Amino acid sequence: MRHLRPIAASALMLAVTCCVAPPAEPPAPPPPAPAPRPAPAPAPAPLASDWQDWPRTPGTWTYRRDERGSRAMFGQAGGDARAVLRCDRGAGRVYLSRAGDATGAMTVRTSSTTRALPVRPTGGALPYVAAELGTRDPLLDAMAFSRGRVALEQAGTPPLVLPTYAEIGRVIEDCRG
Repeated sequence: MRHLRPIAASALMLAVTCCVAPPAEPPAPPPPAPAPRPAPAPAPAPLASDWQDWPRTPGTWTYRRDERGSRAMFGQAGGDARAVLRCDRGAGRVYLSRAGDATGAMTVRTSSTTRALPVRPTGGALPYVAAELGTRDPLLDAMAFSRGRVALEQAGTPPLVLPTYAEIGRVIEDCRG
């Protein structure tokens, strides 16, 4: 029996080592989650059928005089002007311009008048298009005296709905002398 003990002990050791599982490898990390898709930009809310109910464009008017005449610029502080009304006294003309490079006619809406004006690029460092008006054009008075707002529309660009602040009238009067 003594000679069986080393064999039994070896068999027992063999049986024990066979029952012990080798150390498990750590599970593979899960595949990375797909990157979240950016949410699509919300579509602009449809505009009301009456332009006077459209939301006003953020910003305010500022007035400046210079050697050529004067100008009223509409925009936000520290940003580029979105619309400009300029008096060129030497030429006897008033220029209404808006930021952008669309070449279609610009429609001006006031509480008493709606009129499409041909525009052309101004050729400046920033793209603007401008319409030229005589100093006595009735559209200028309609803009100055419109009830609360003036809208500038042009295909391919969002409409600008501008408040009728005193700066508009000041530029017109500067040109009329």
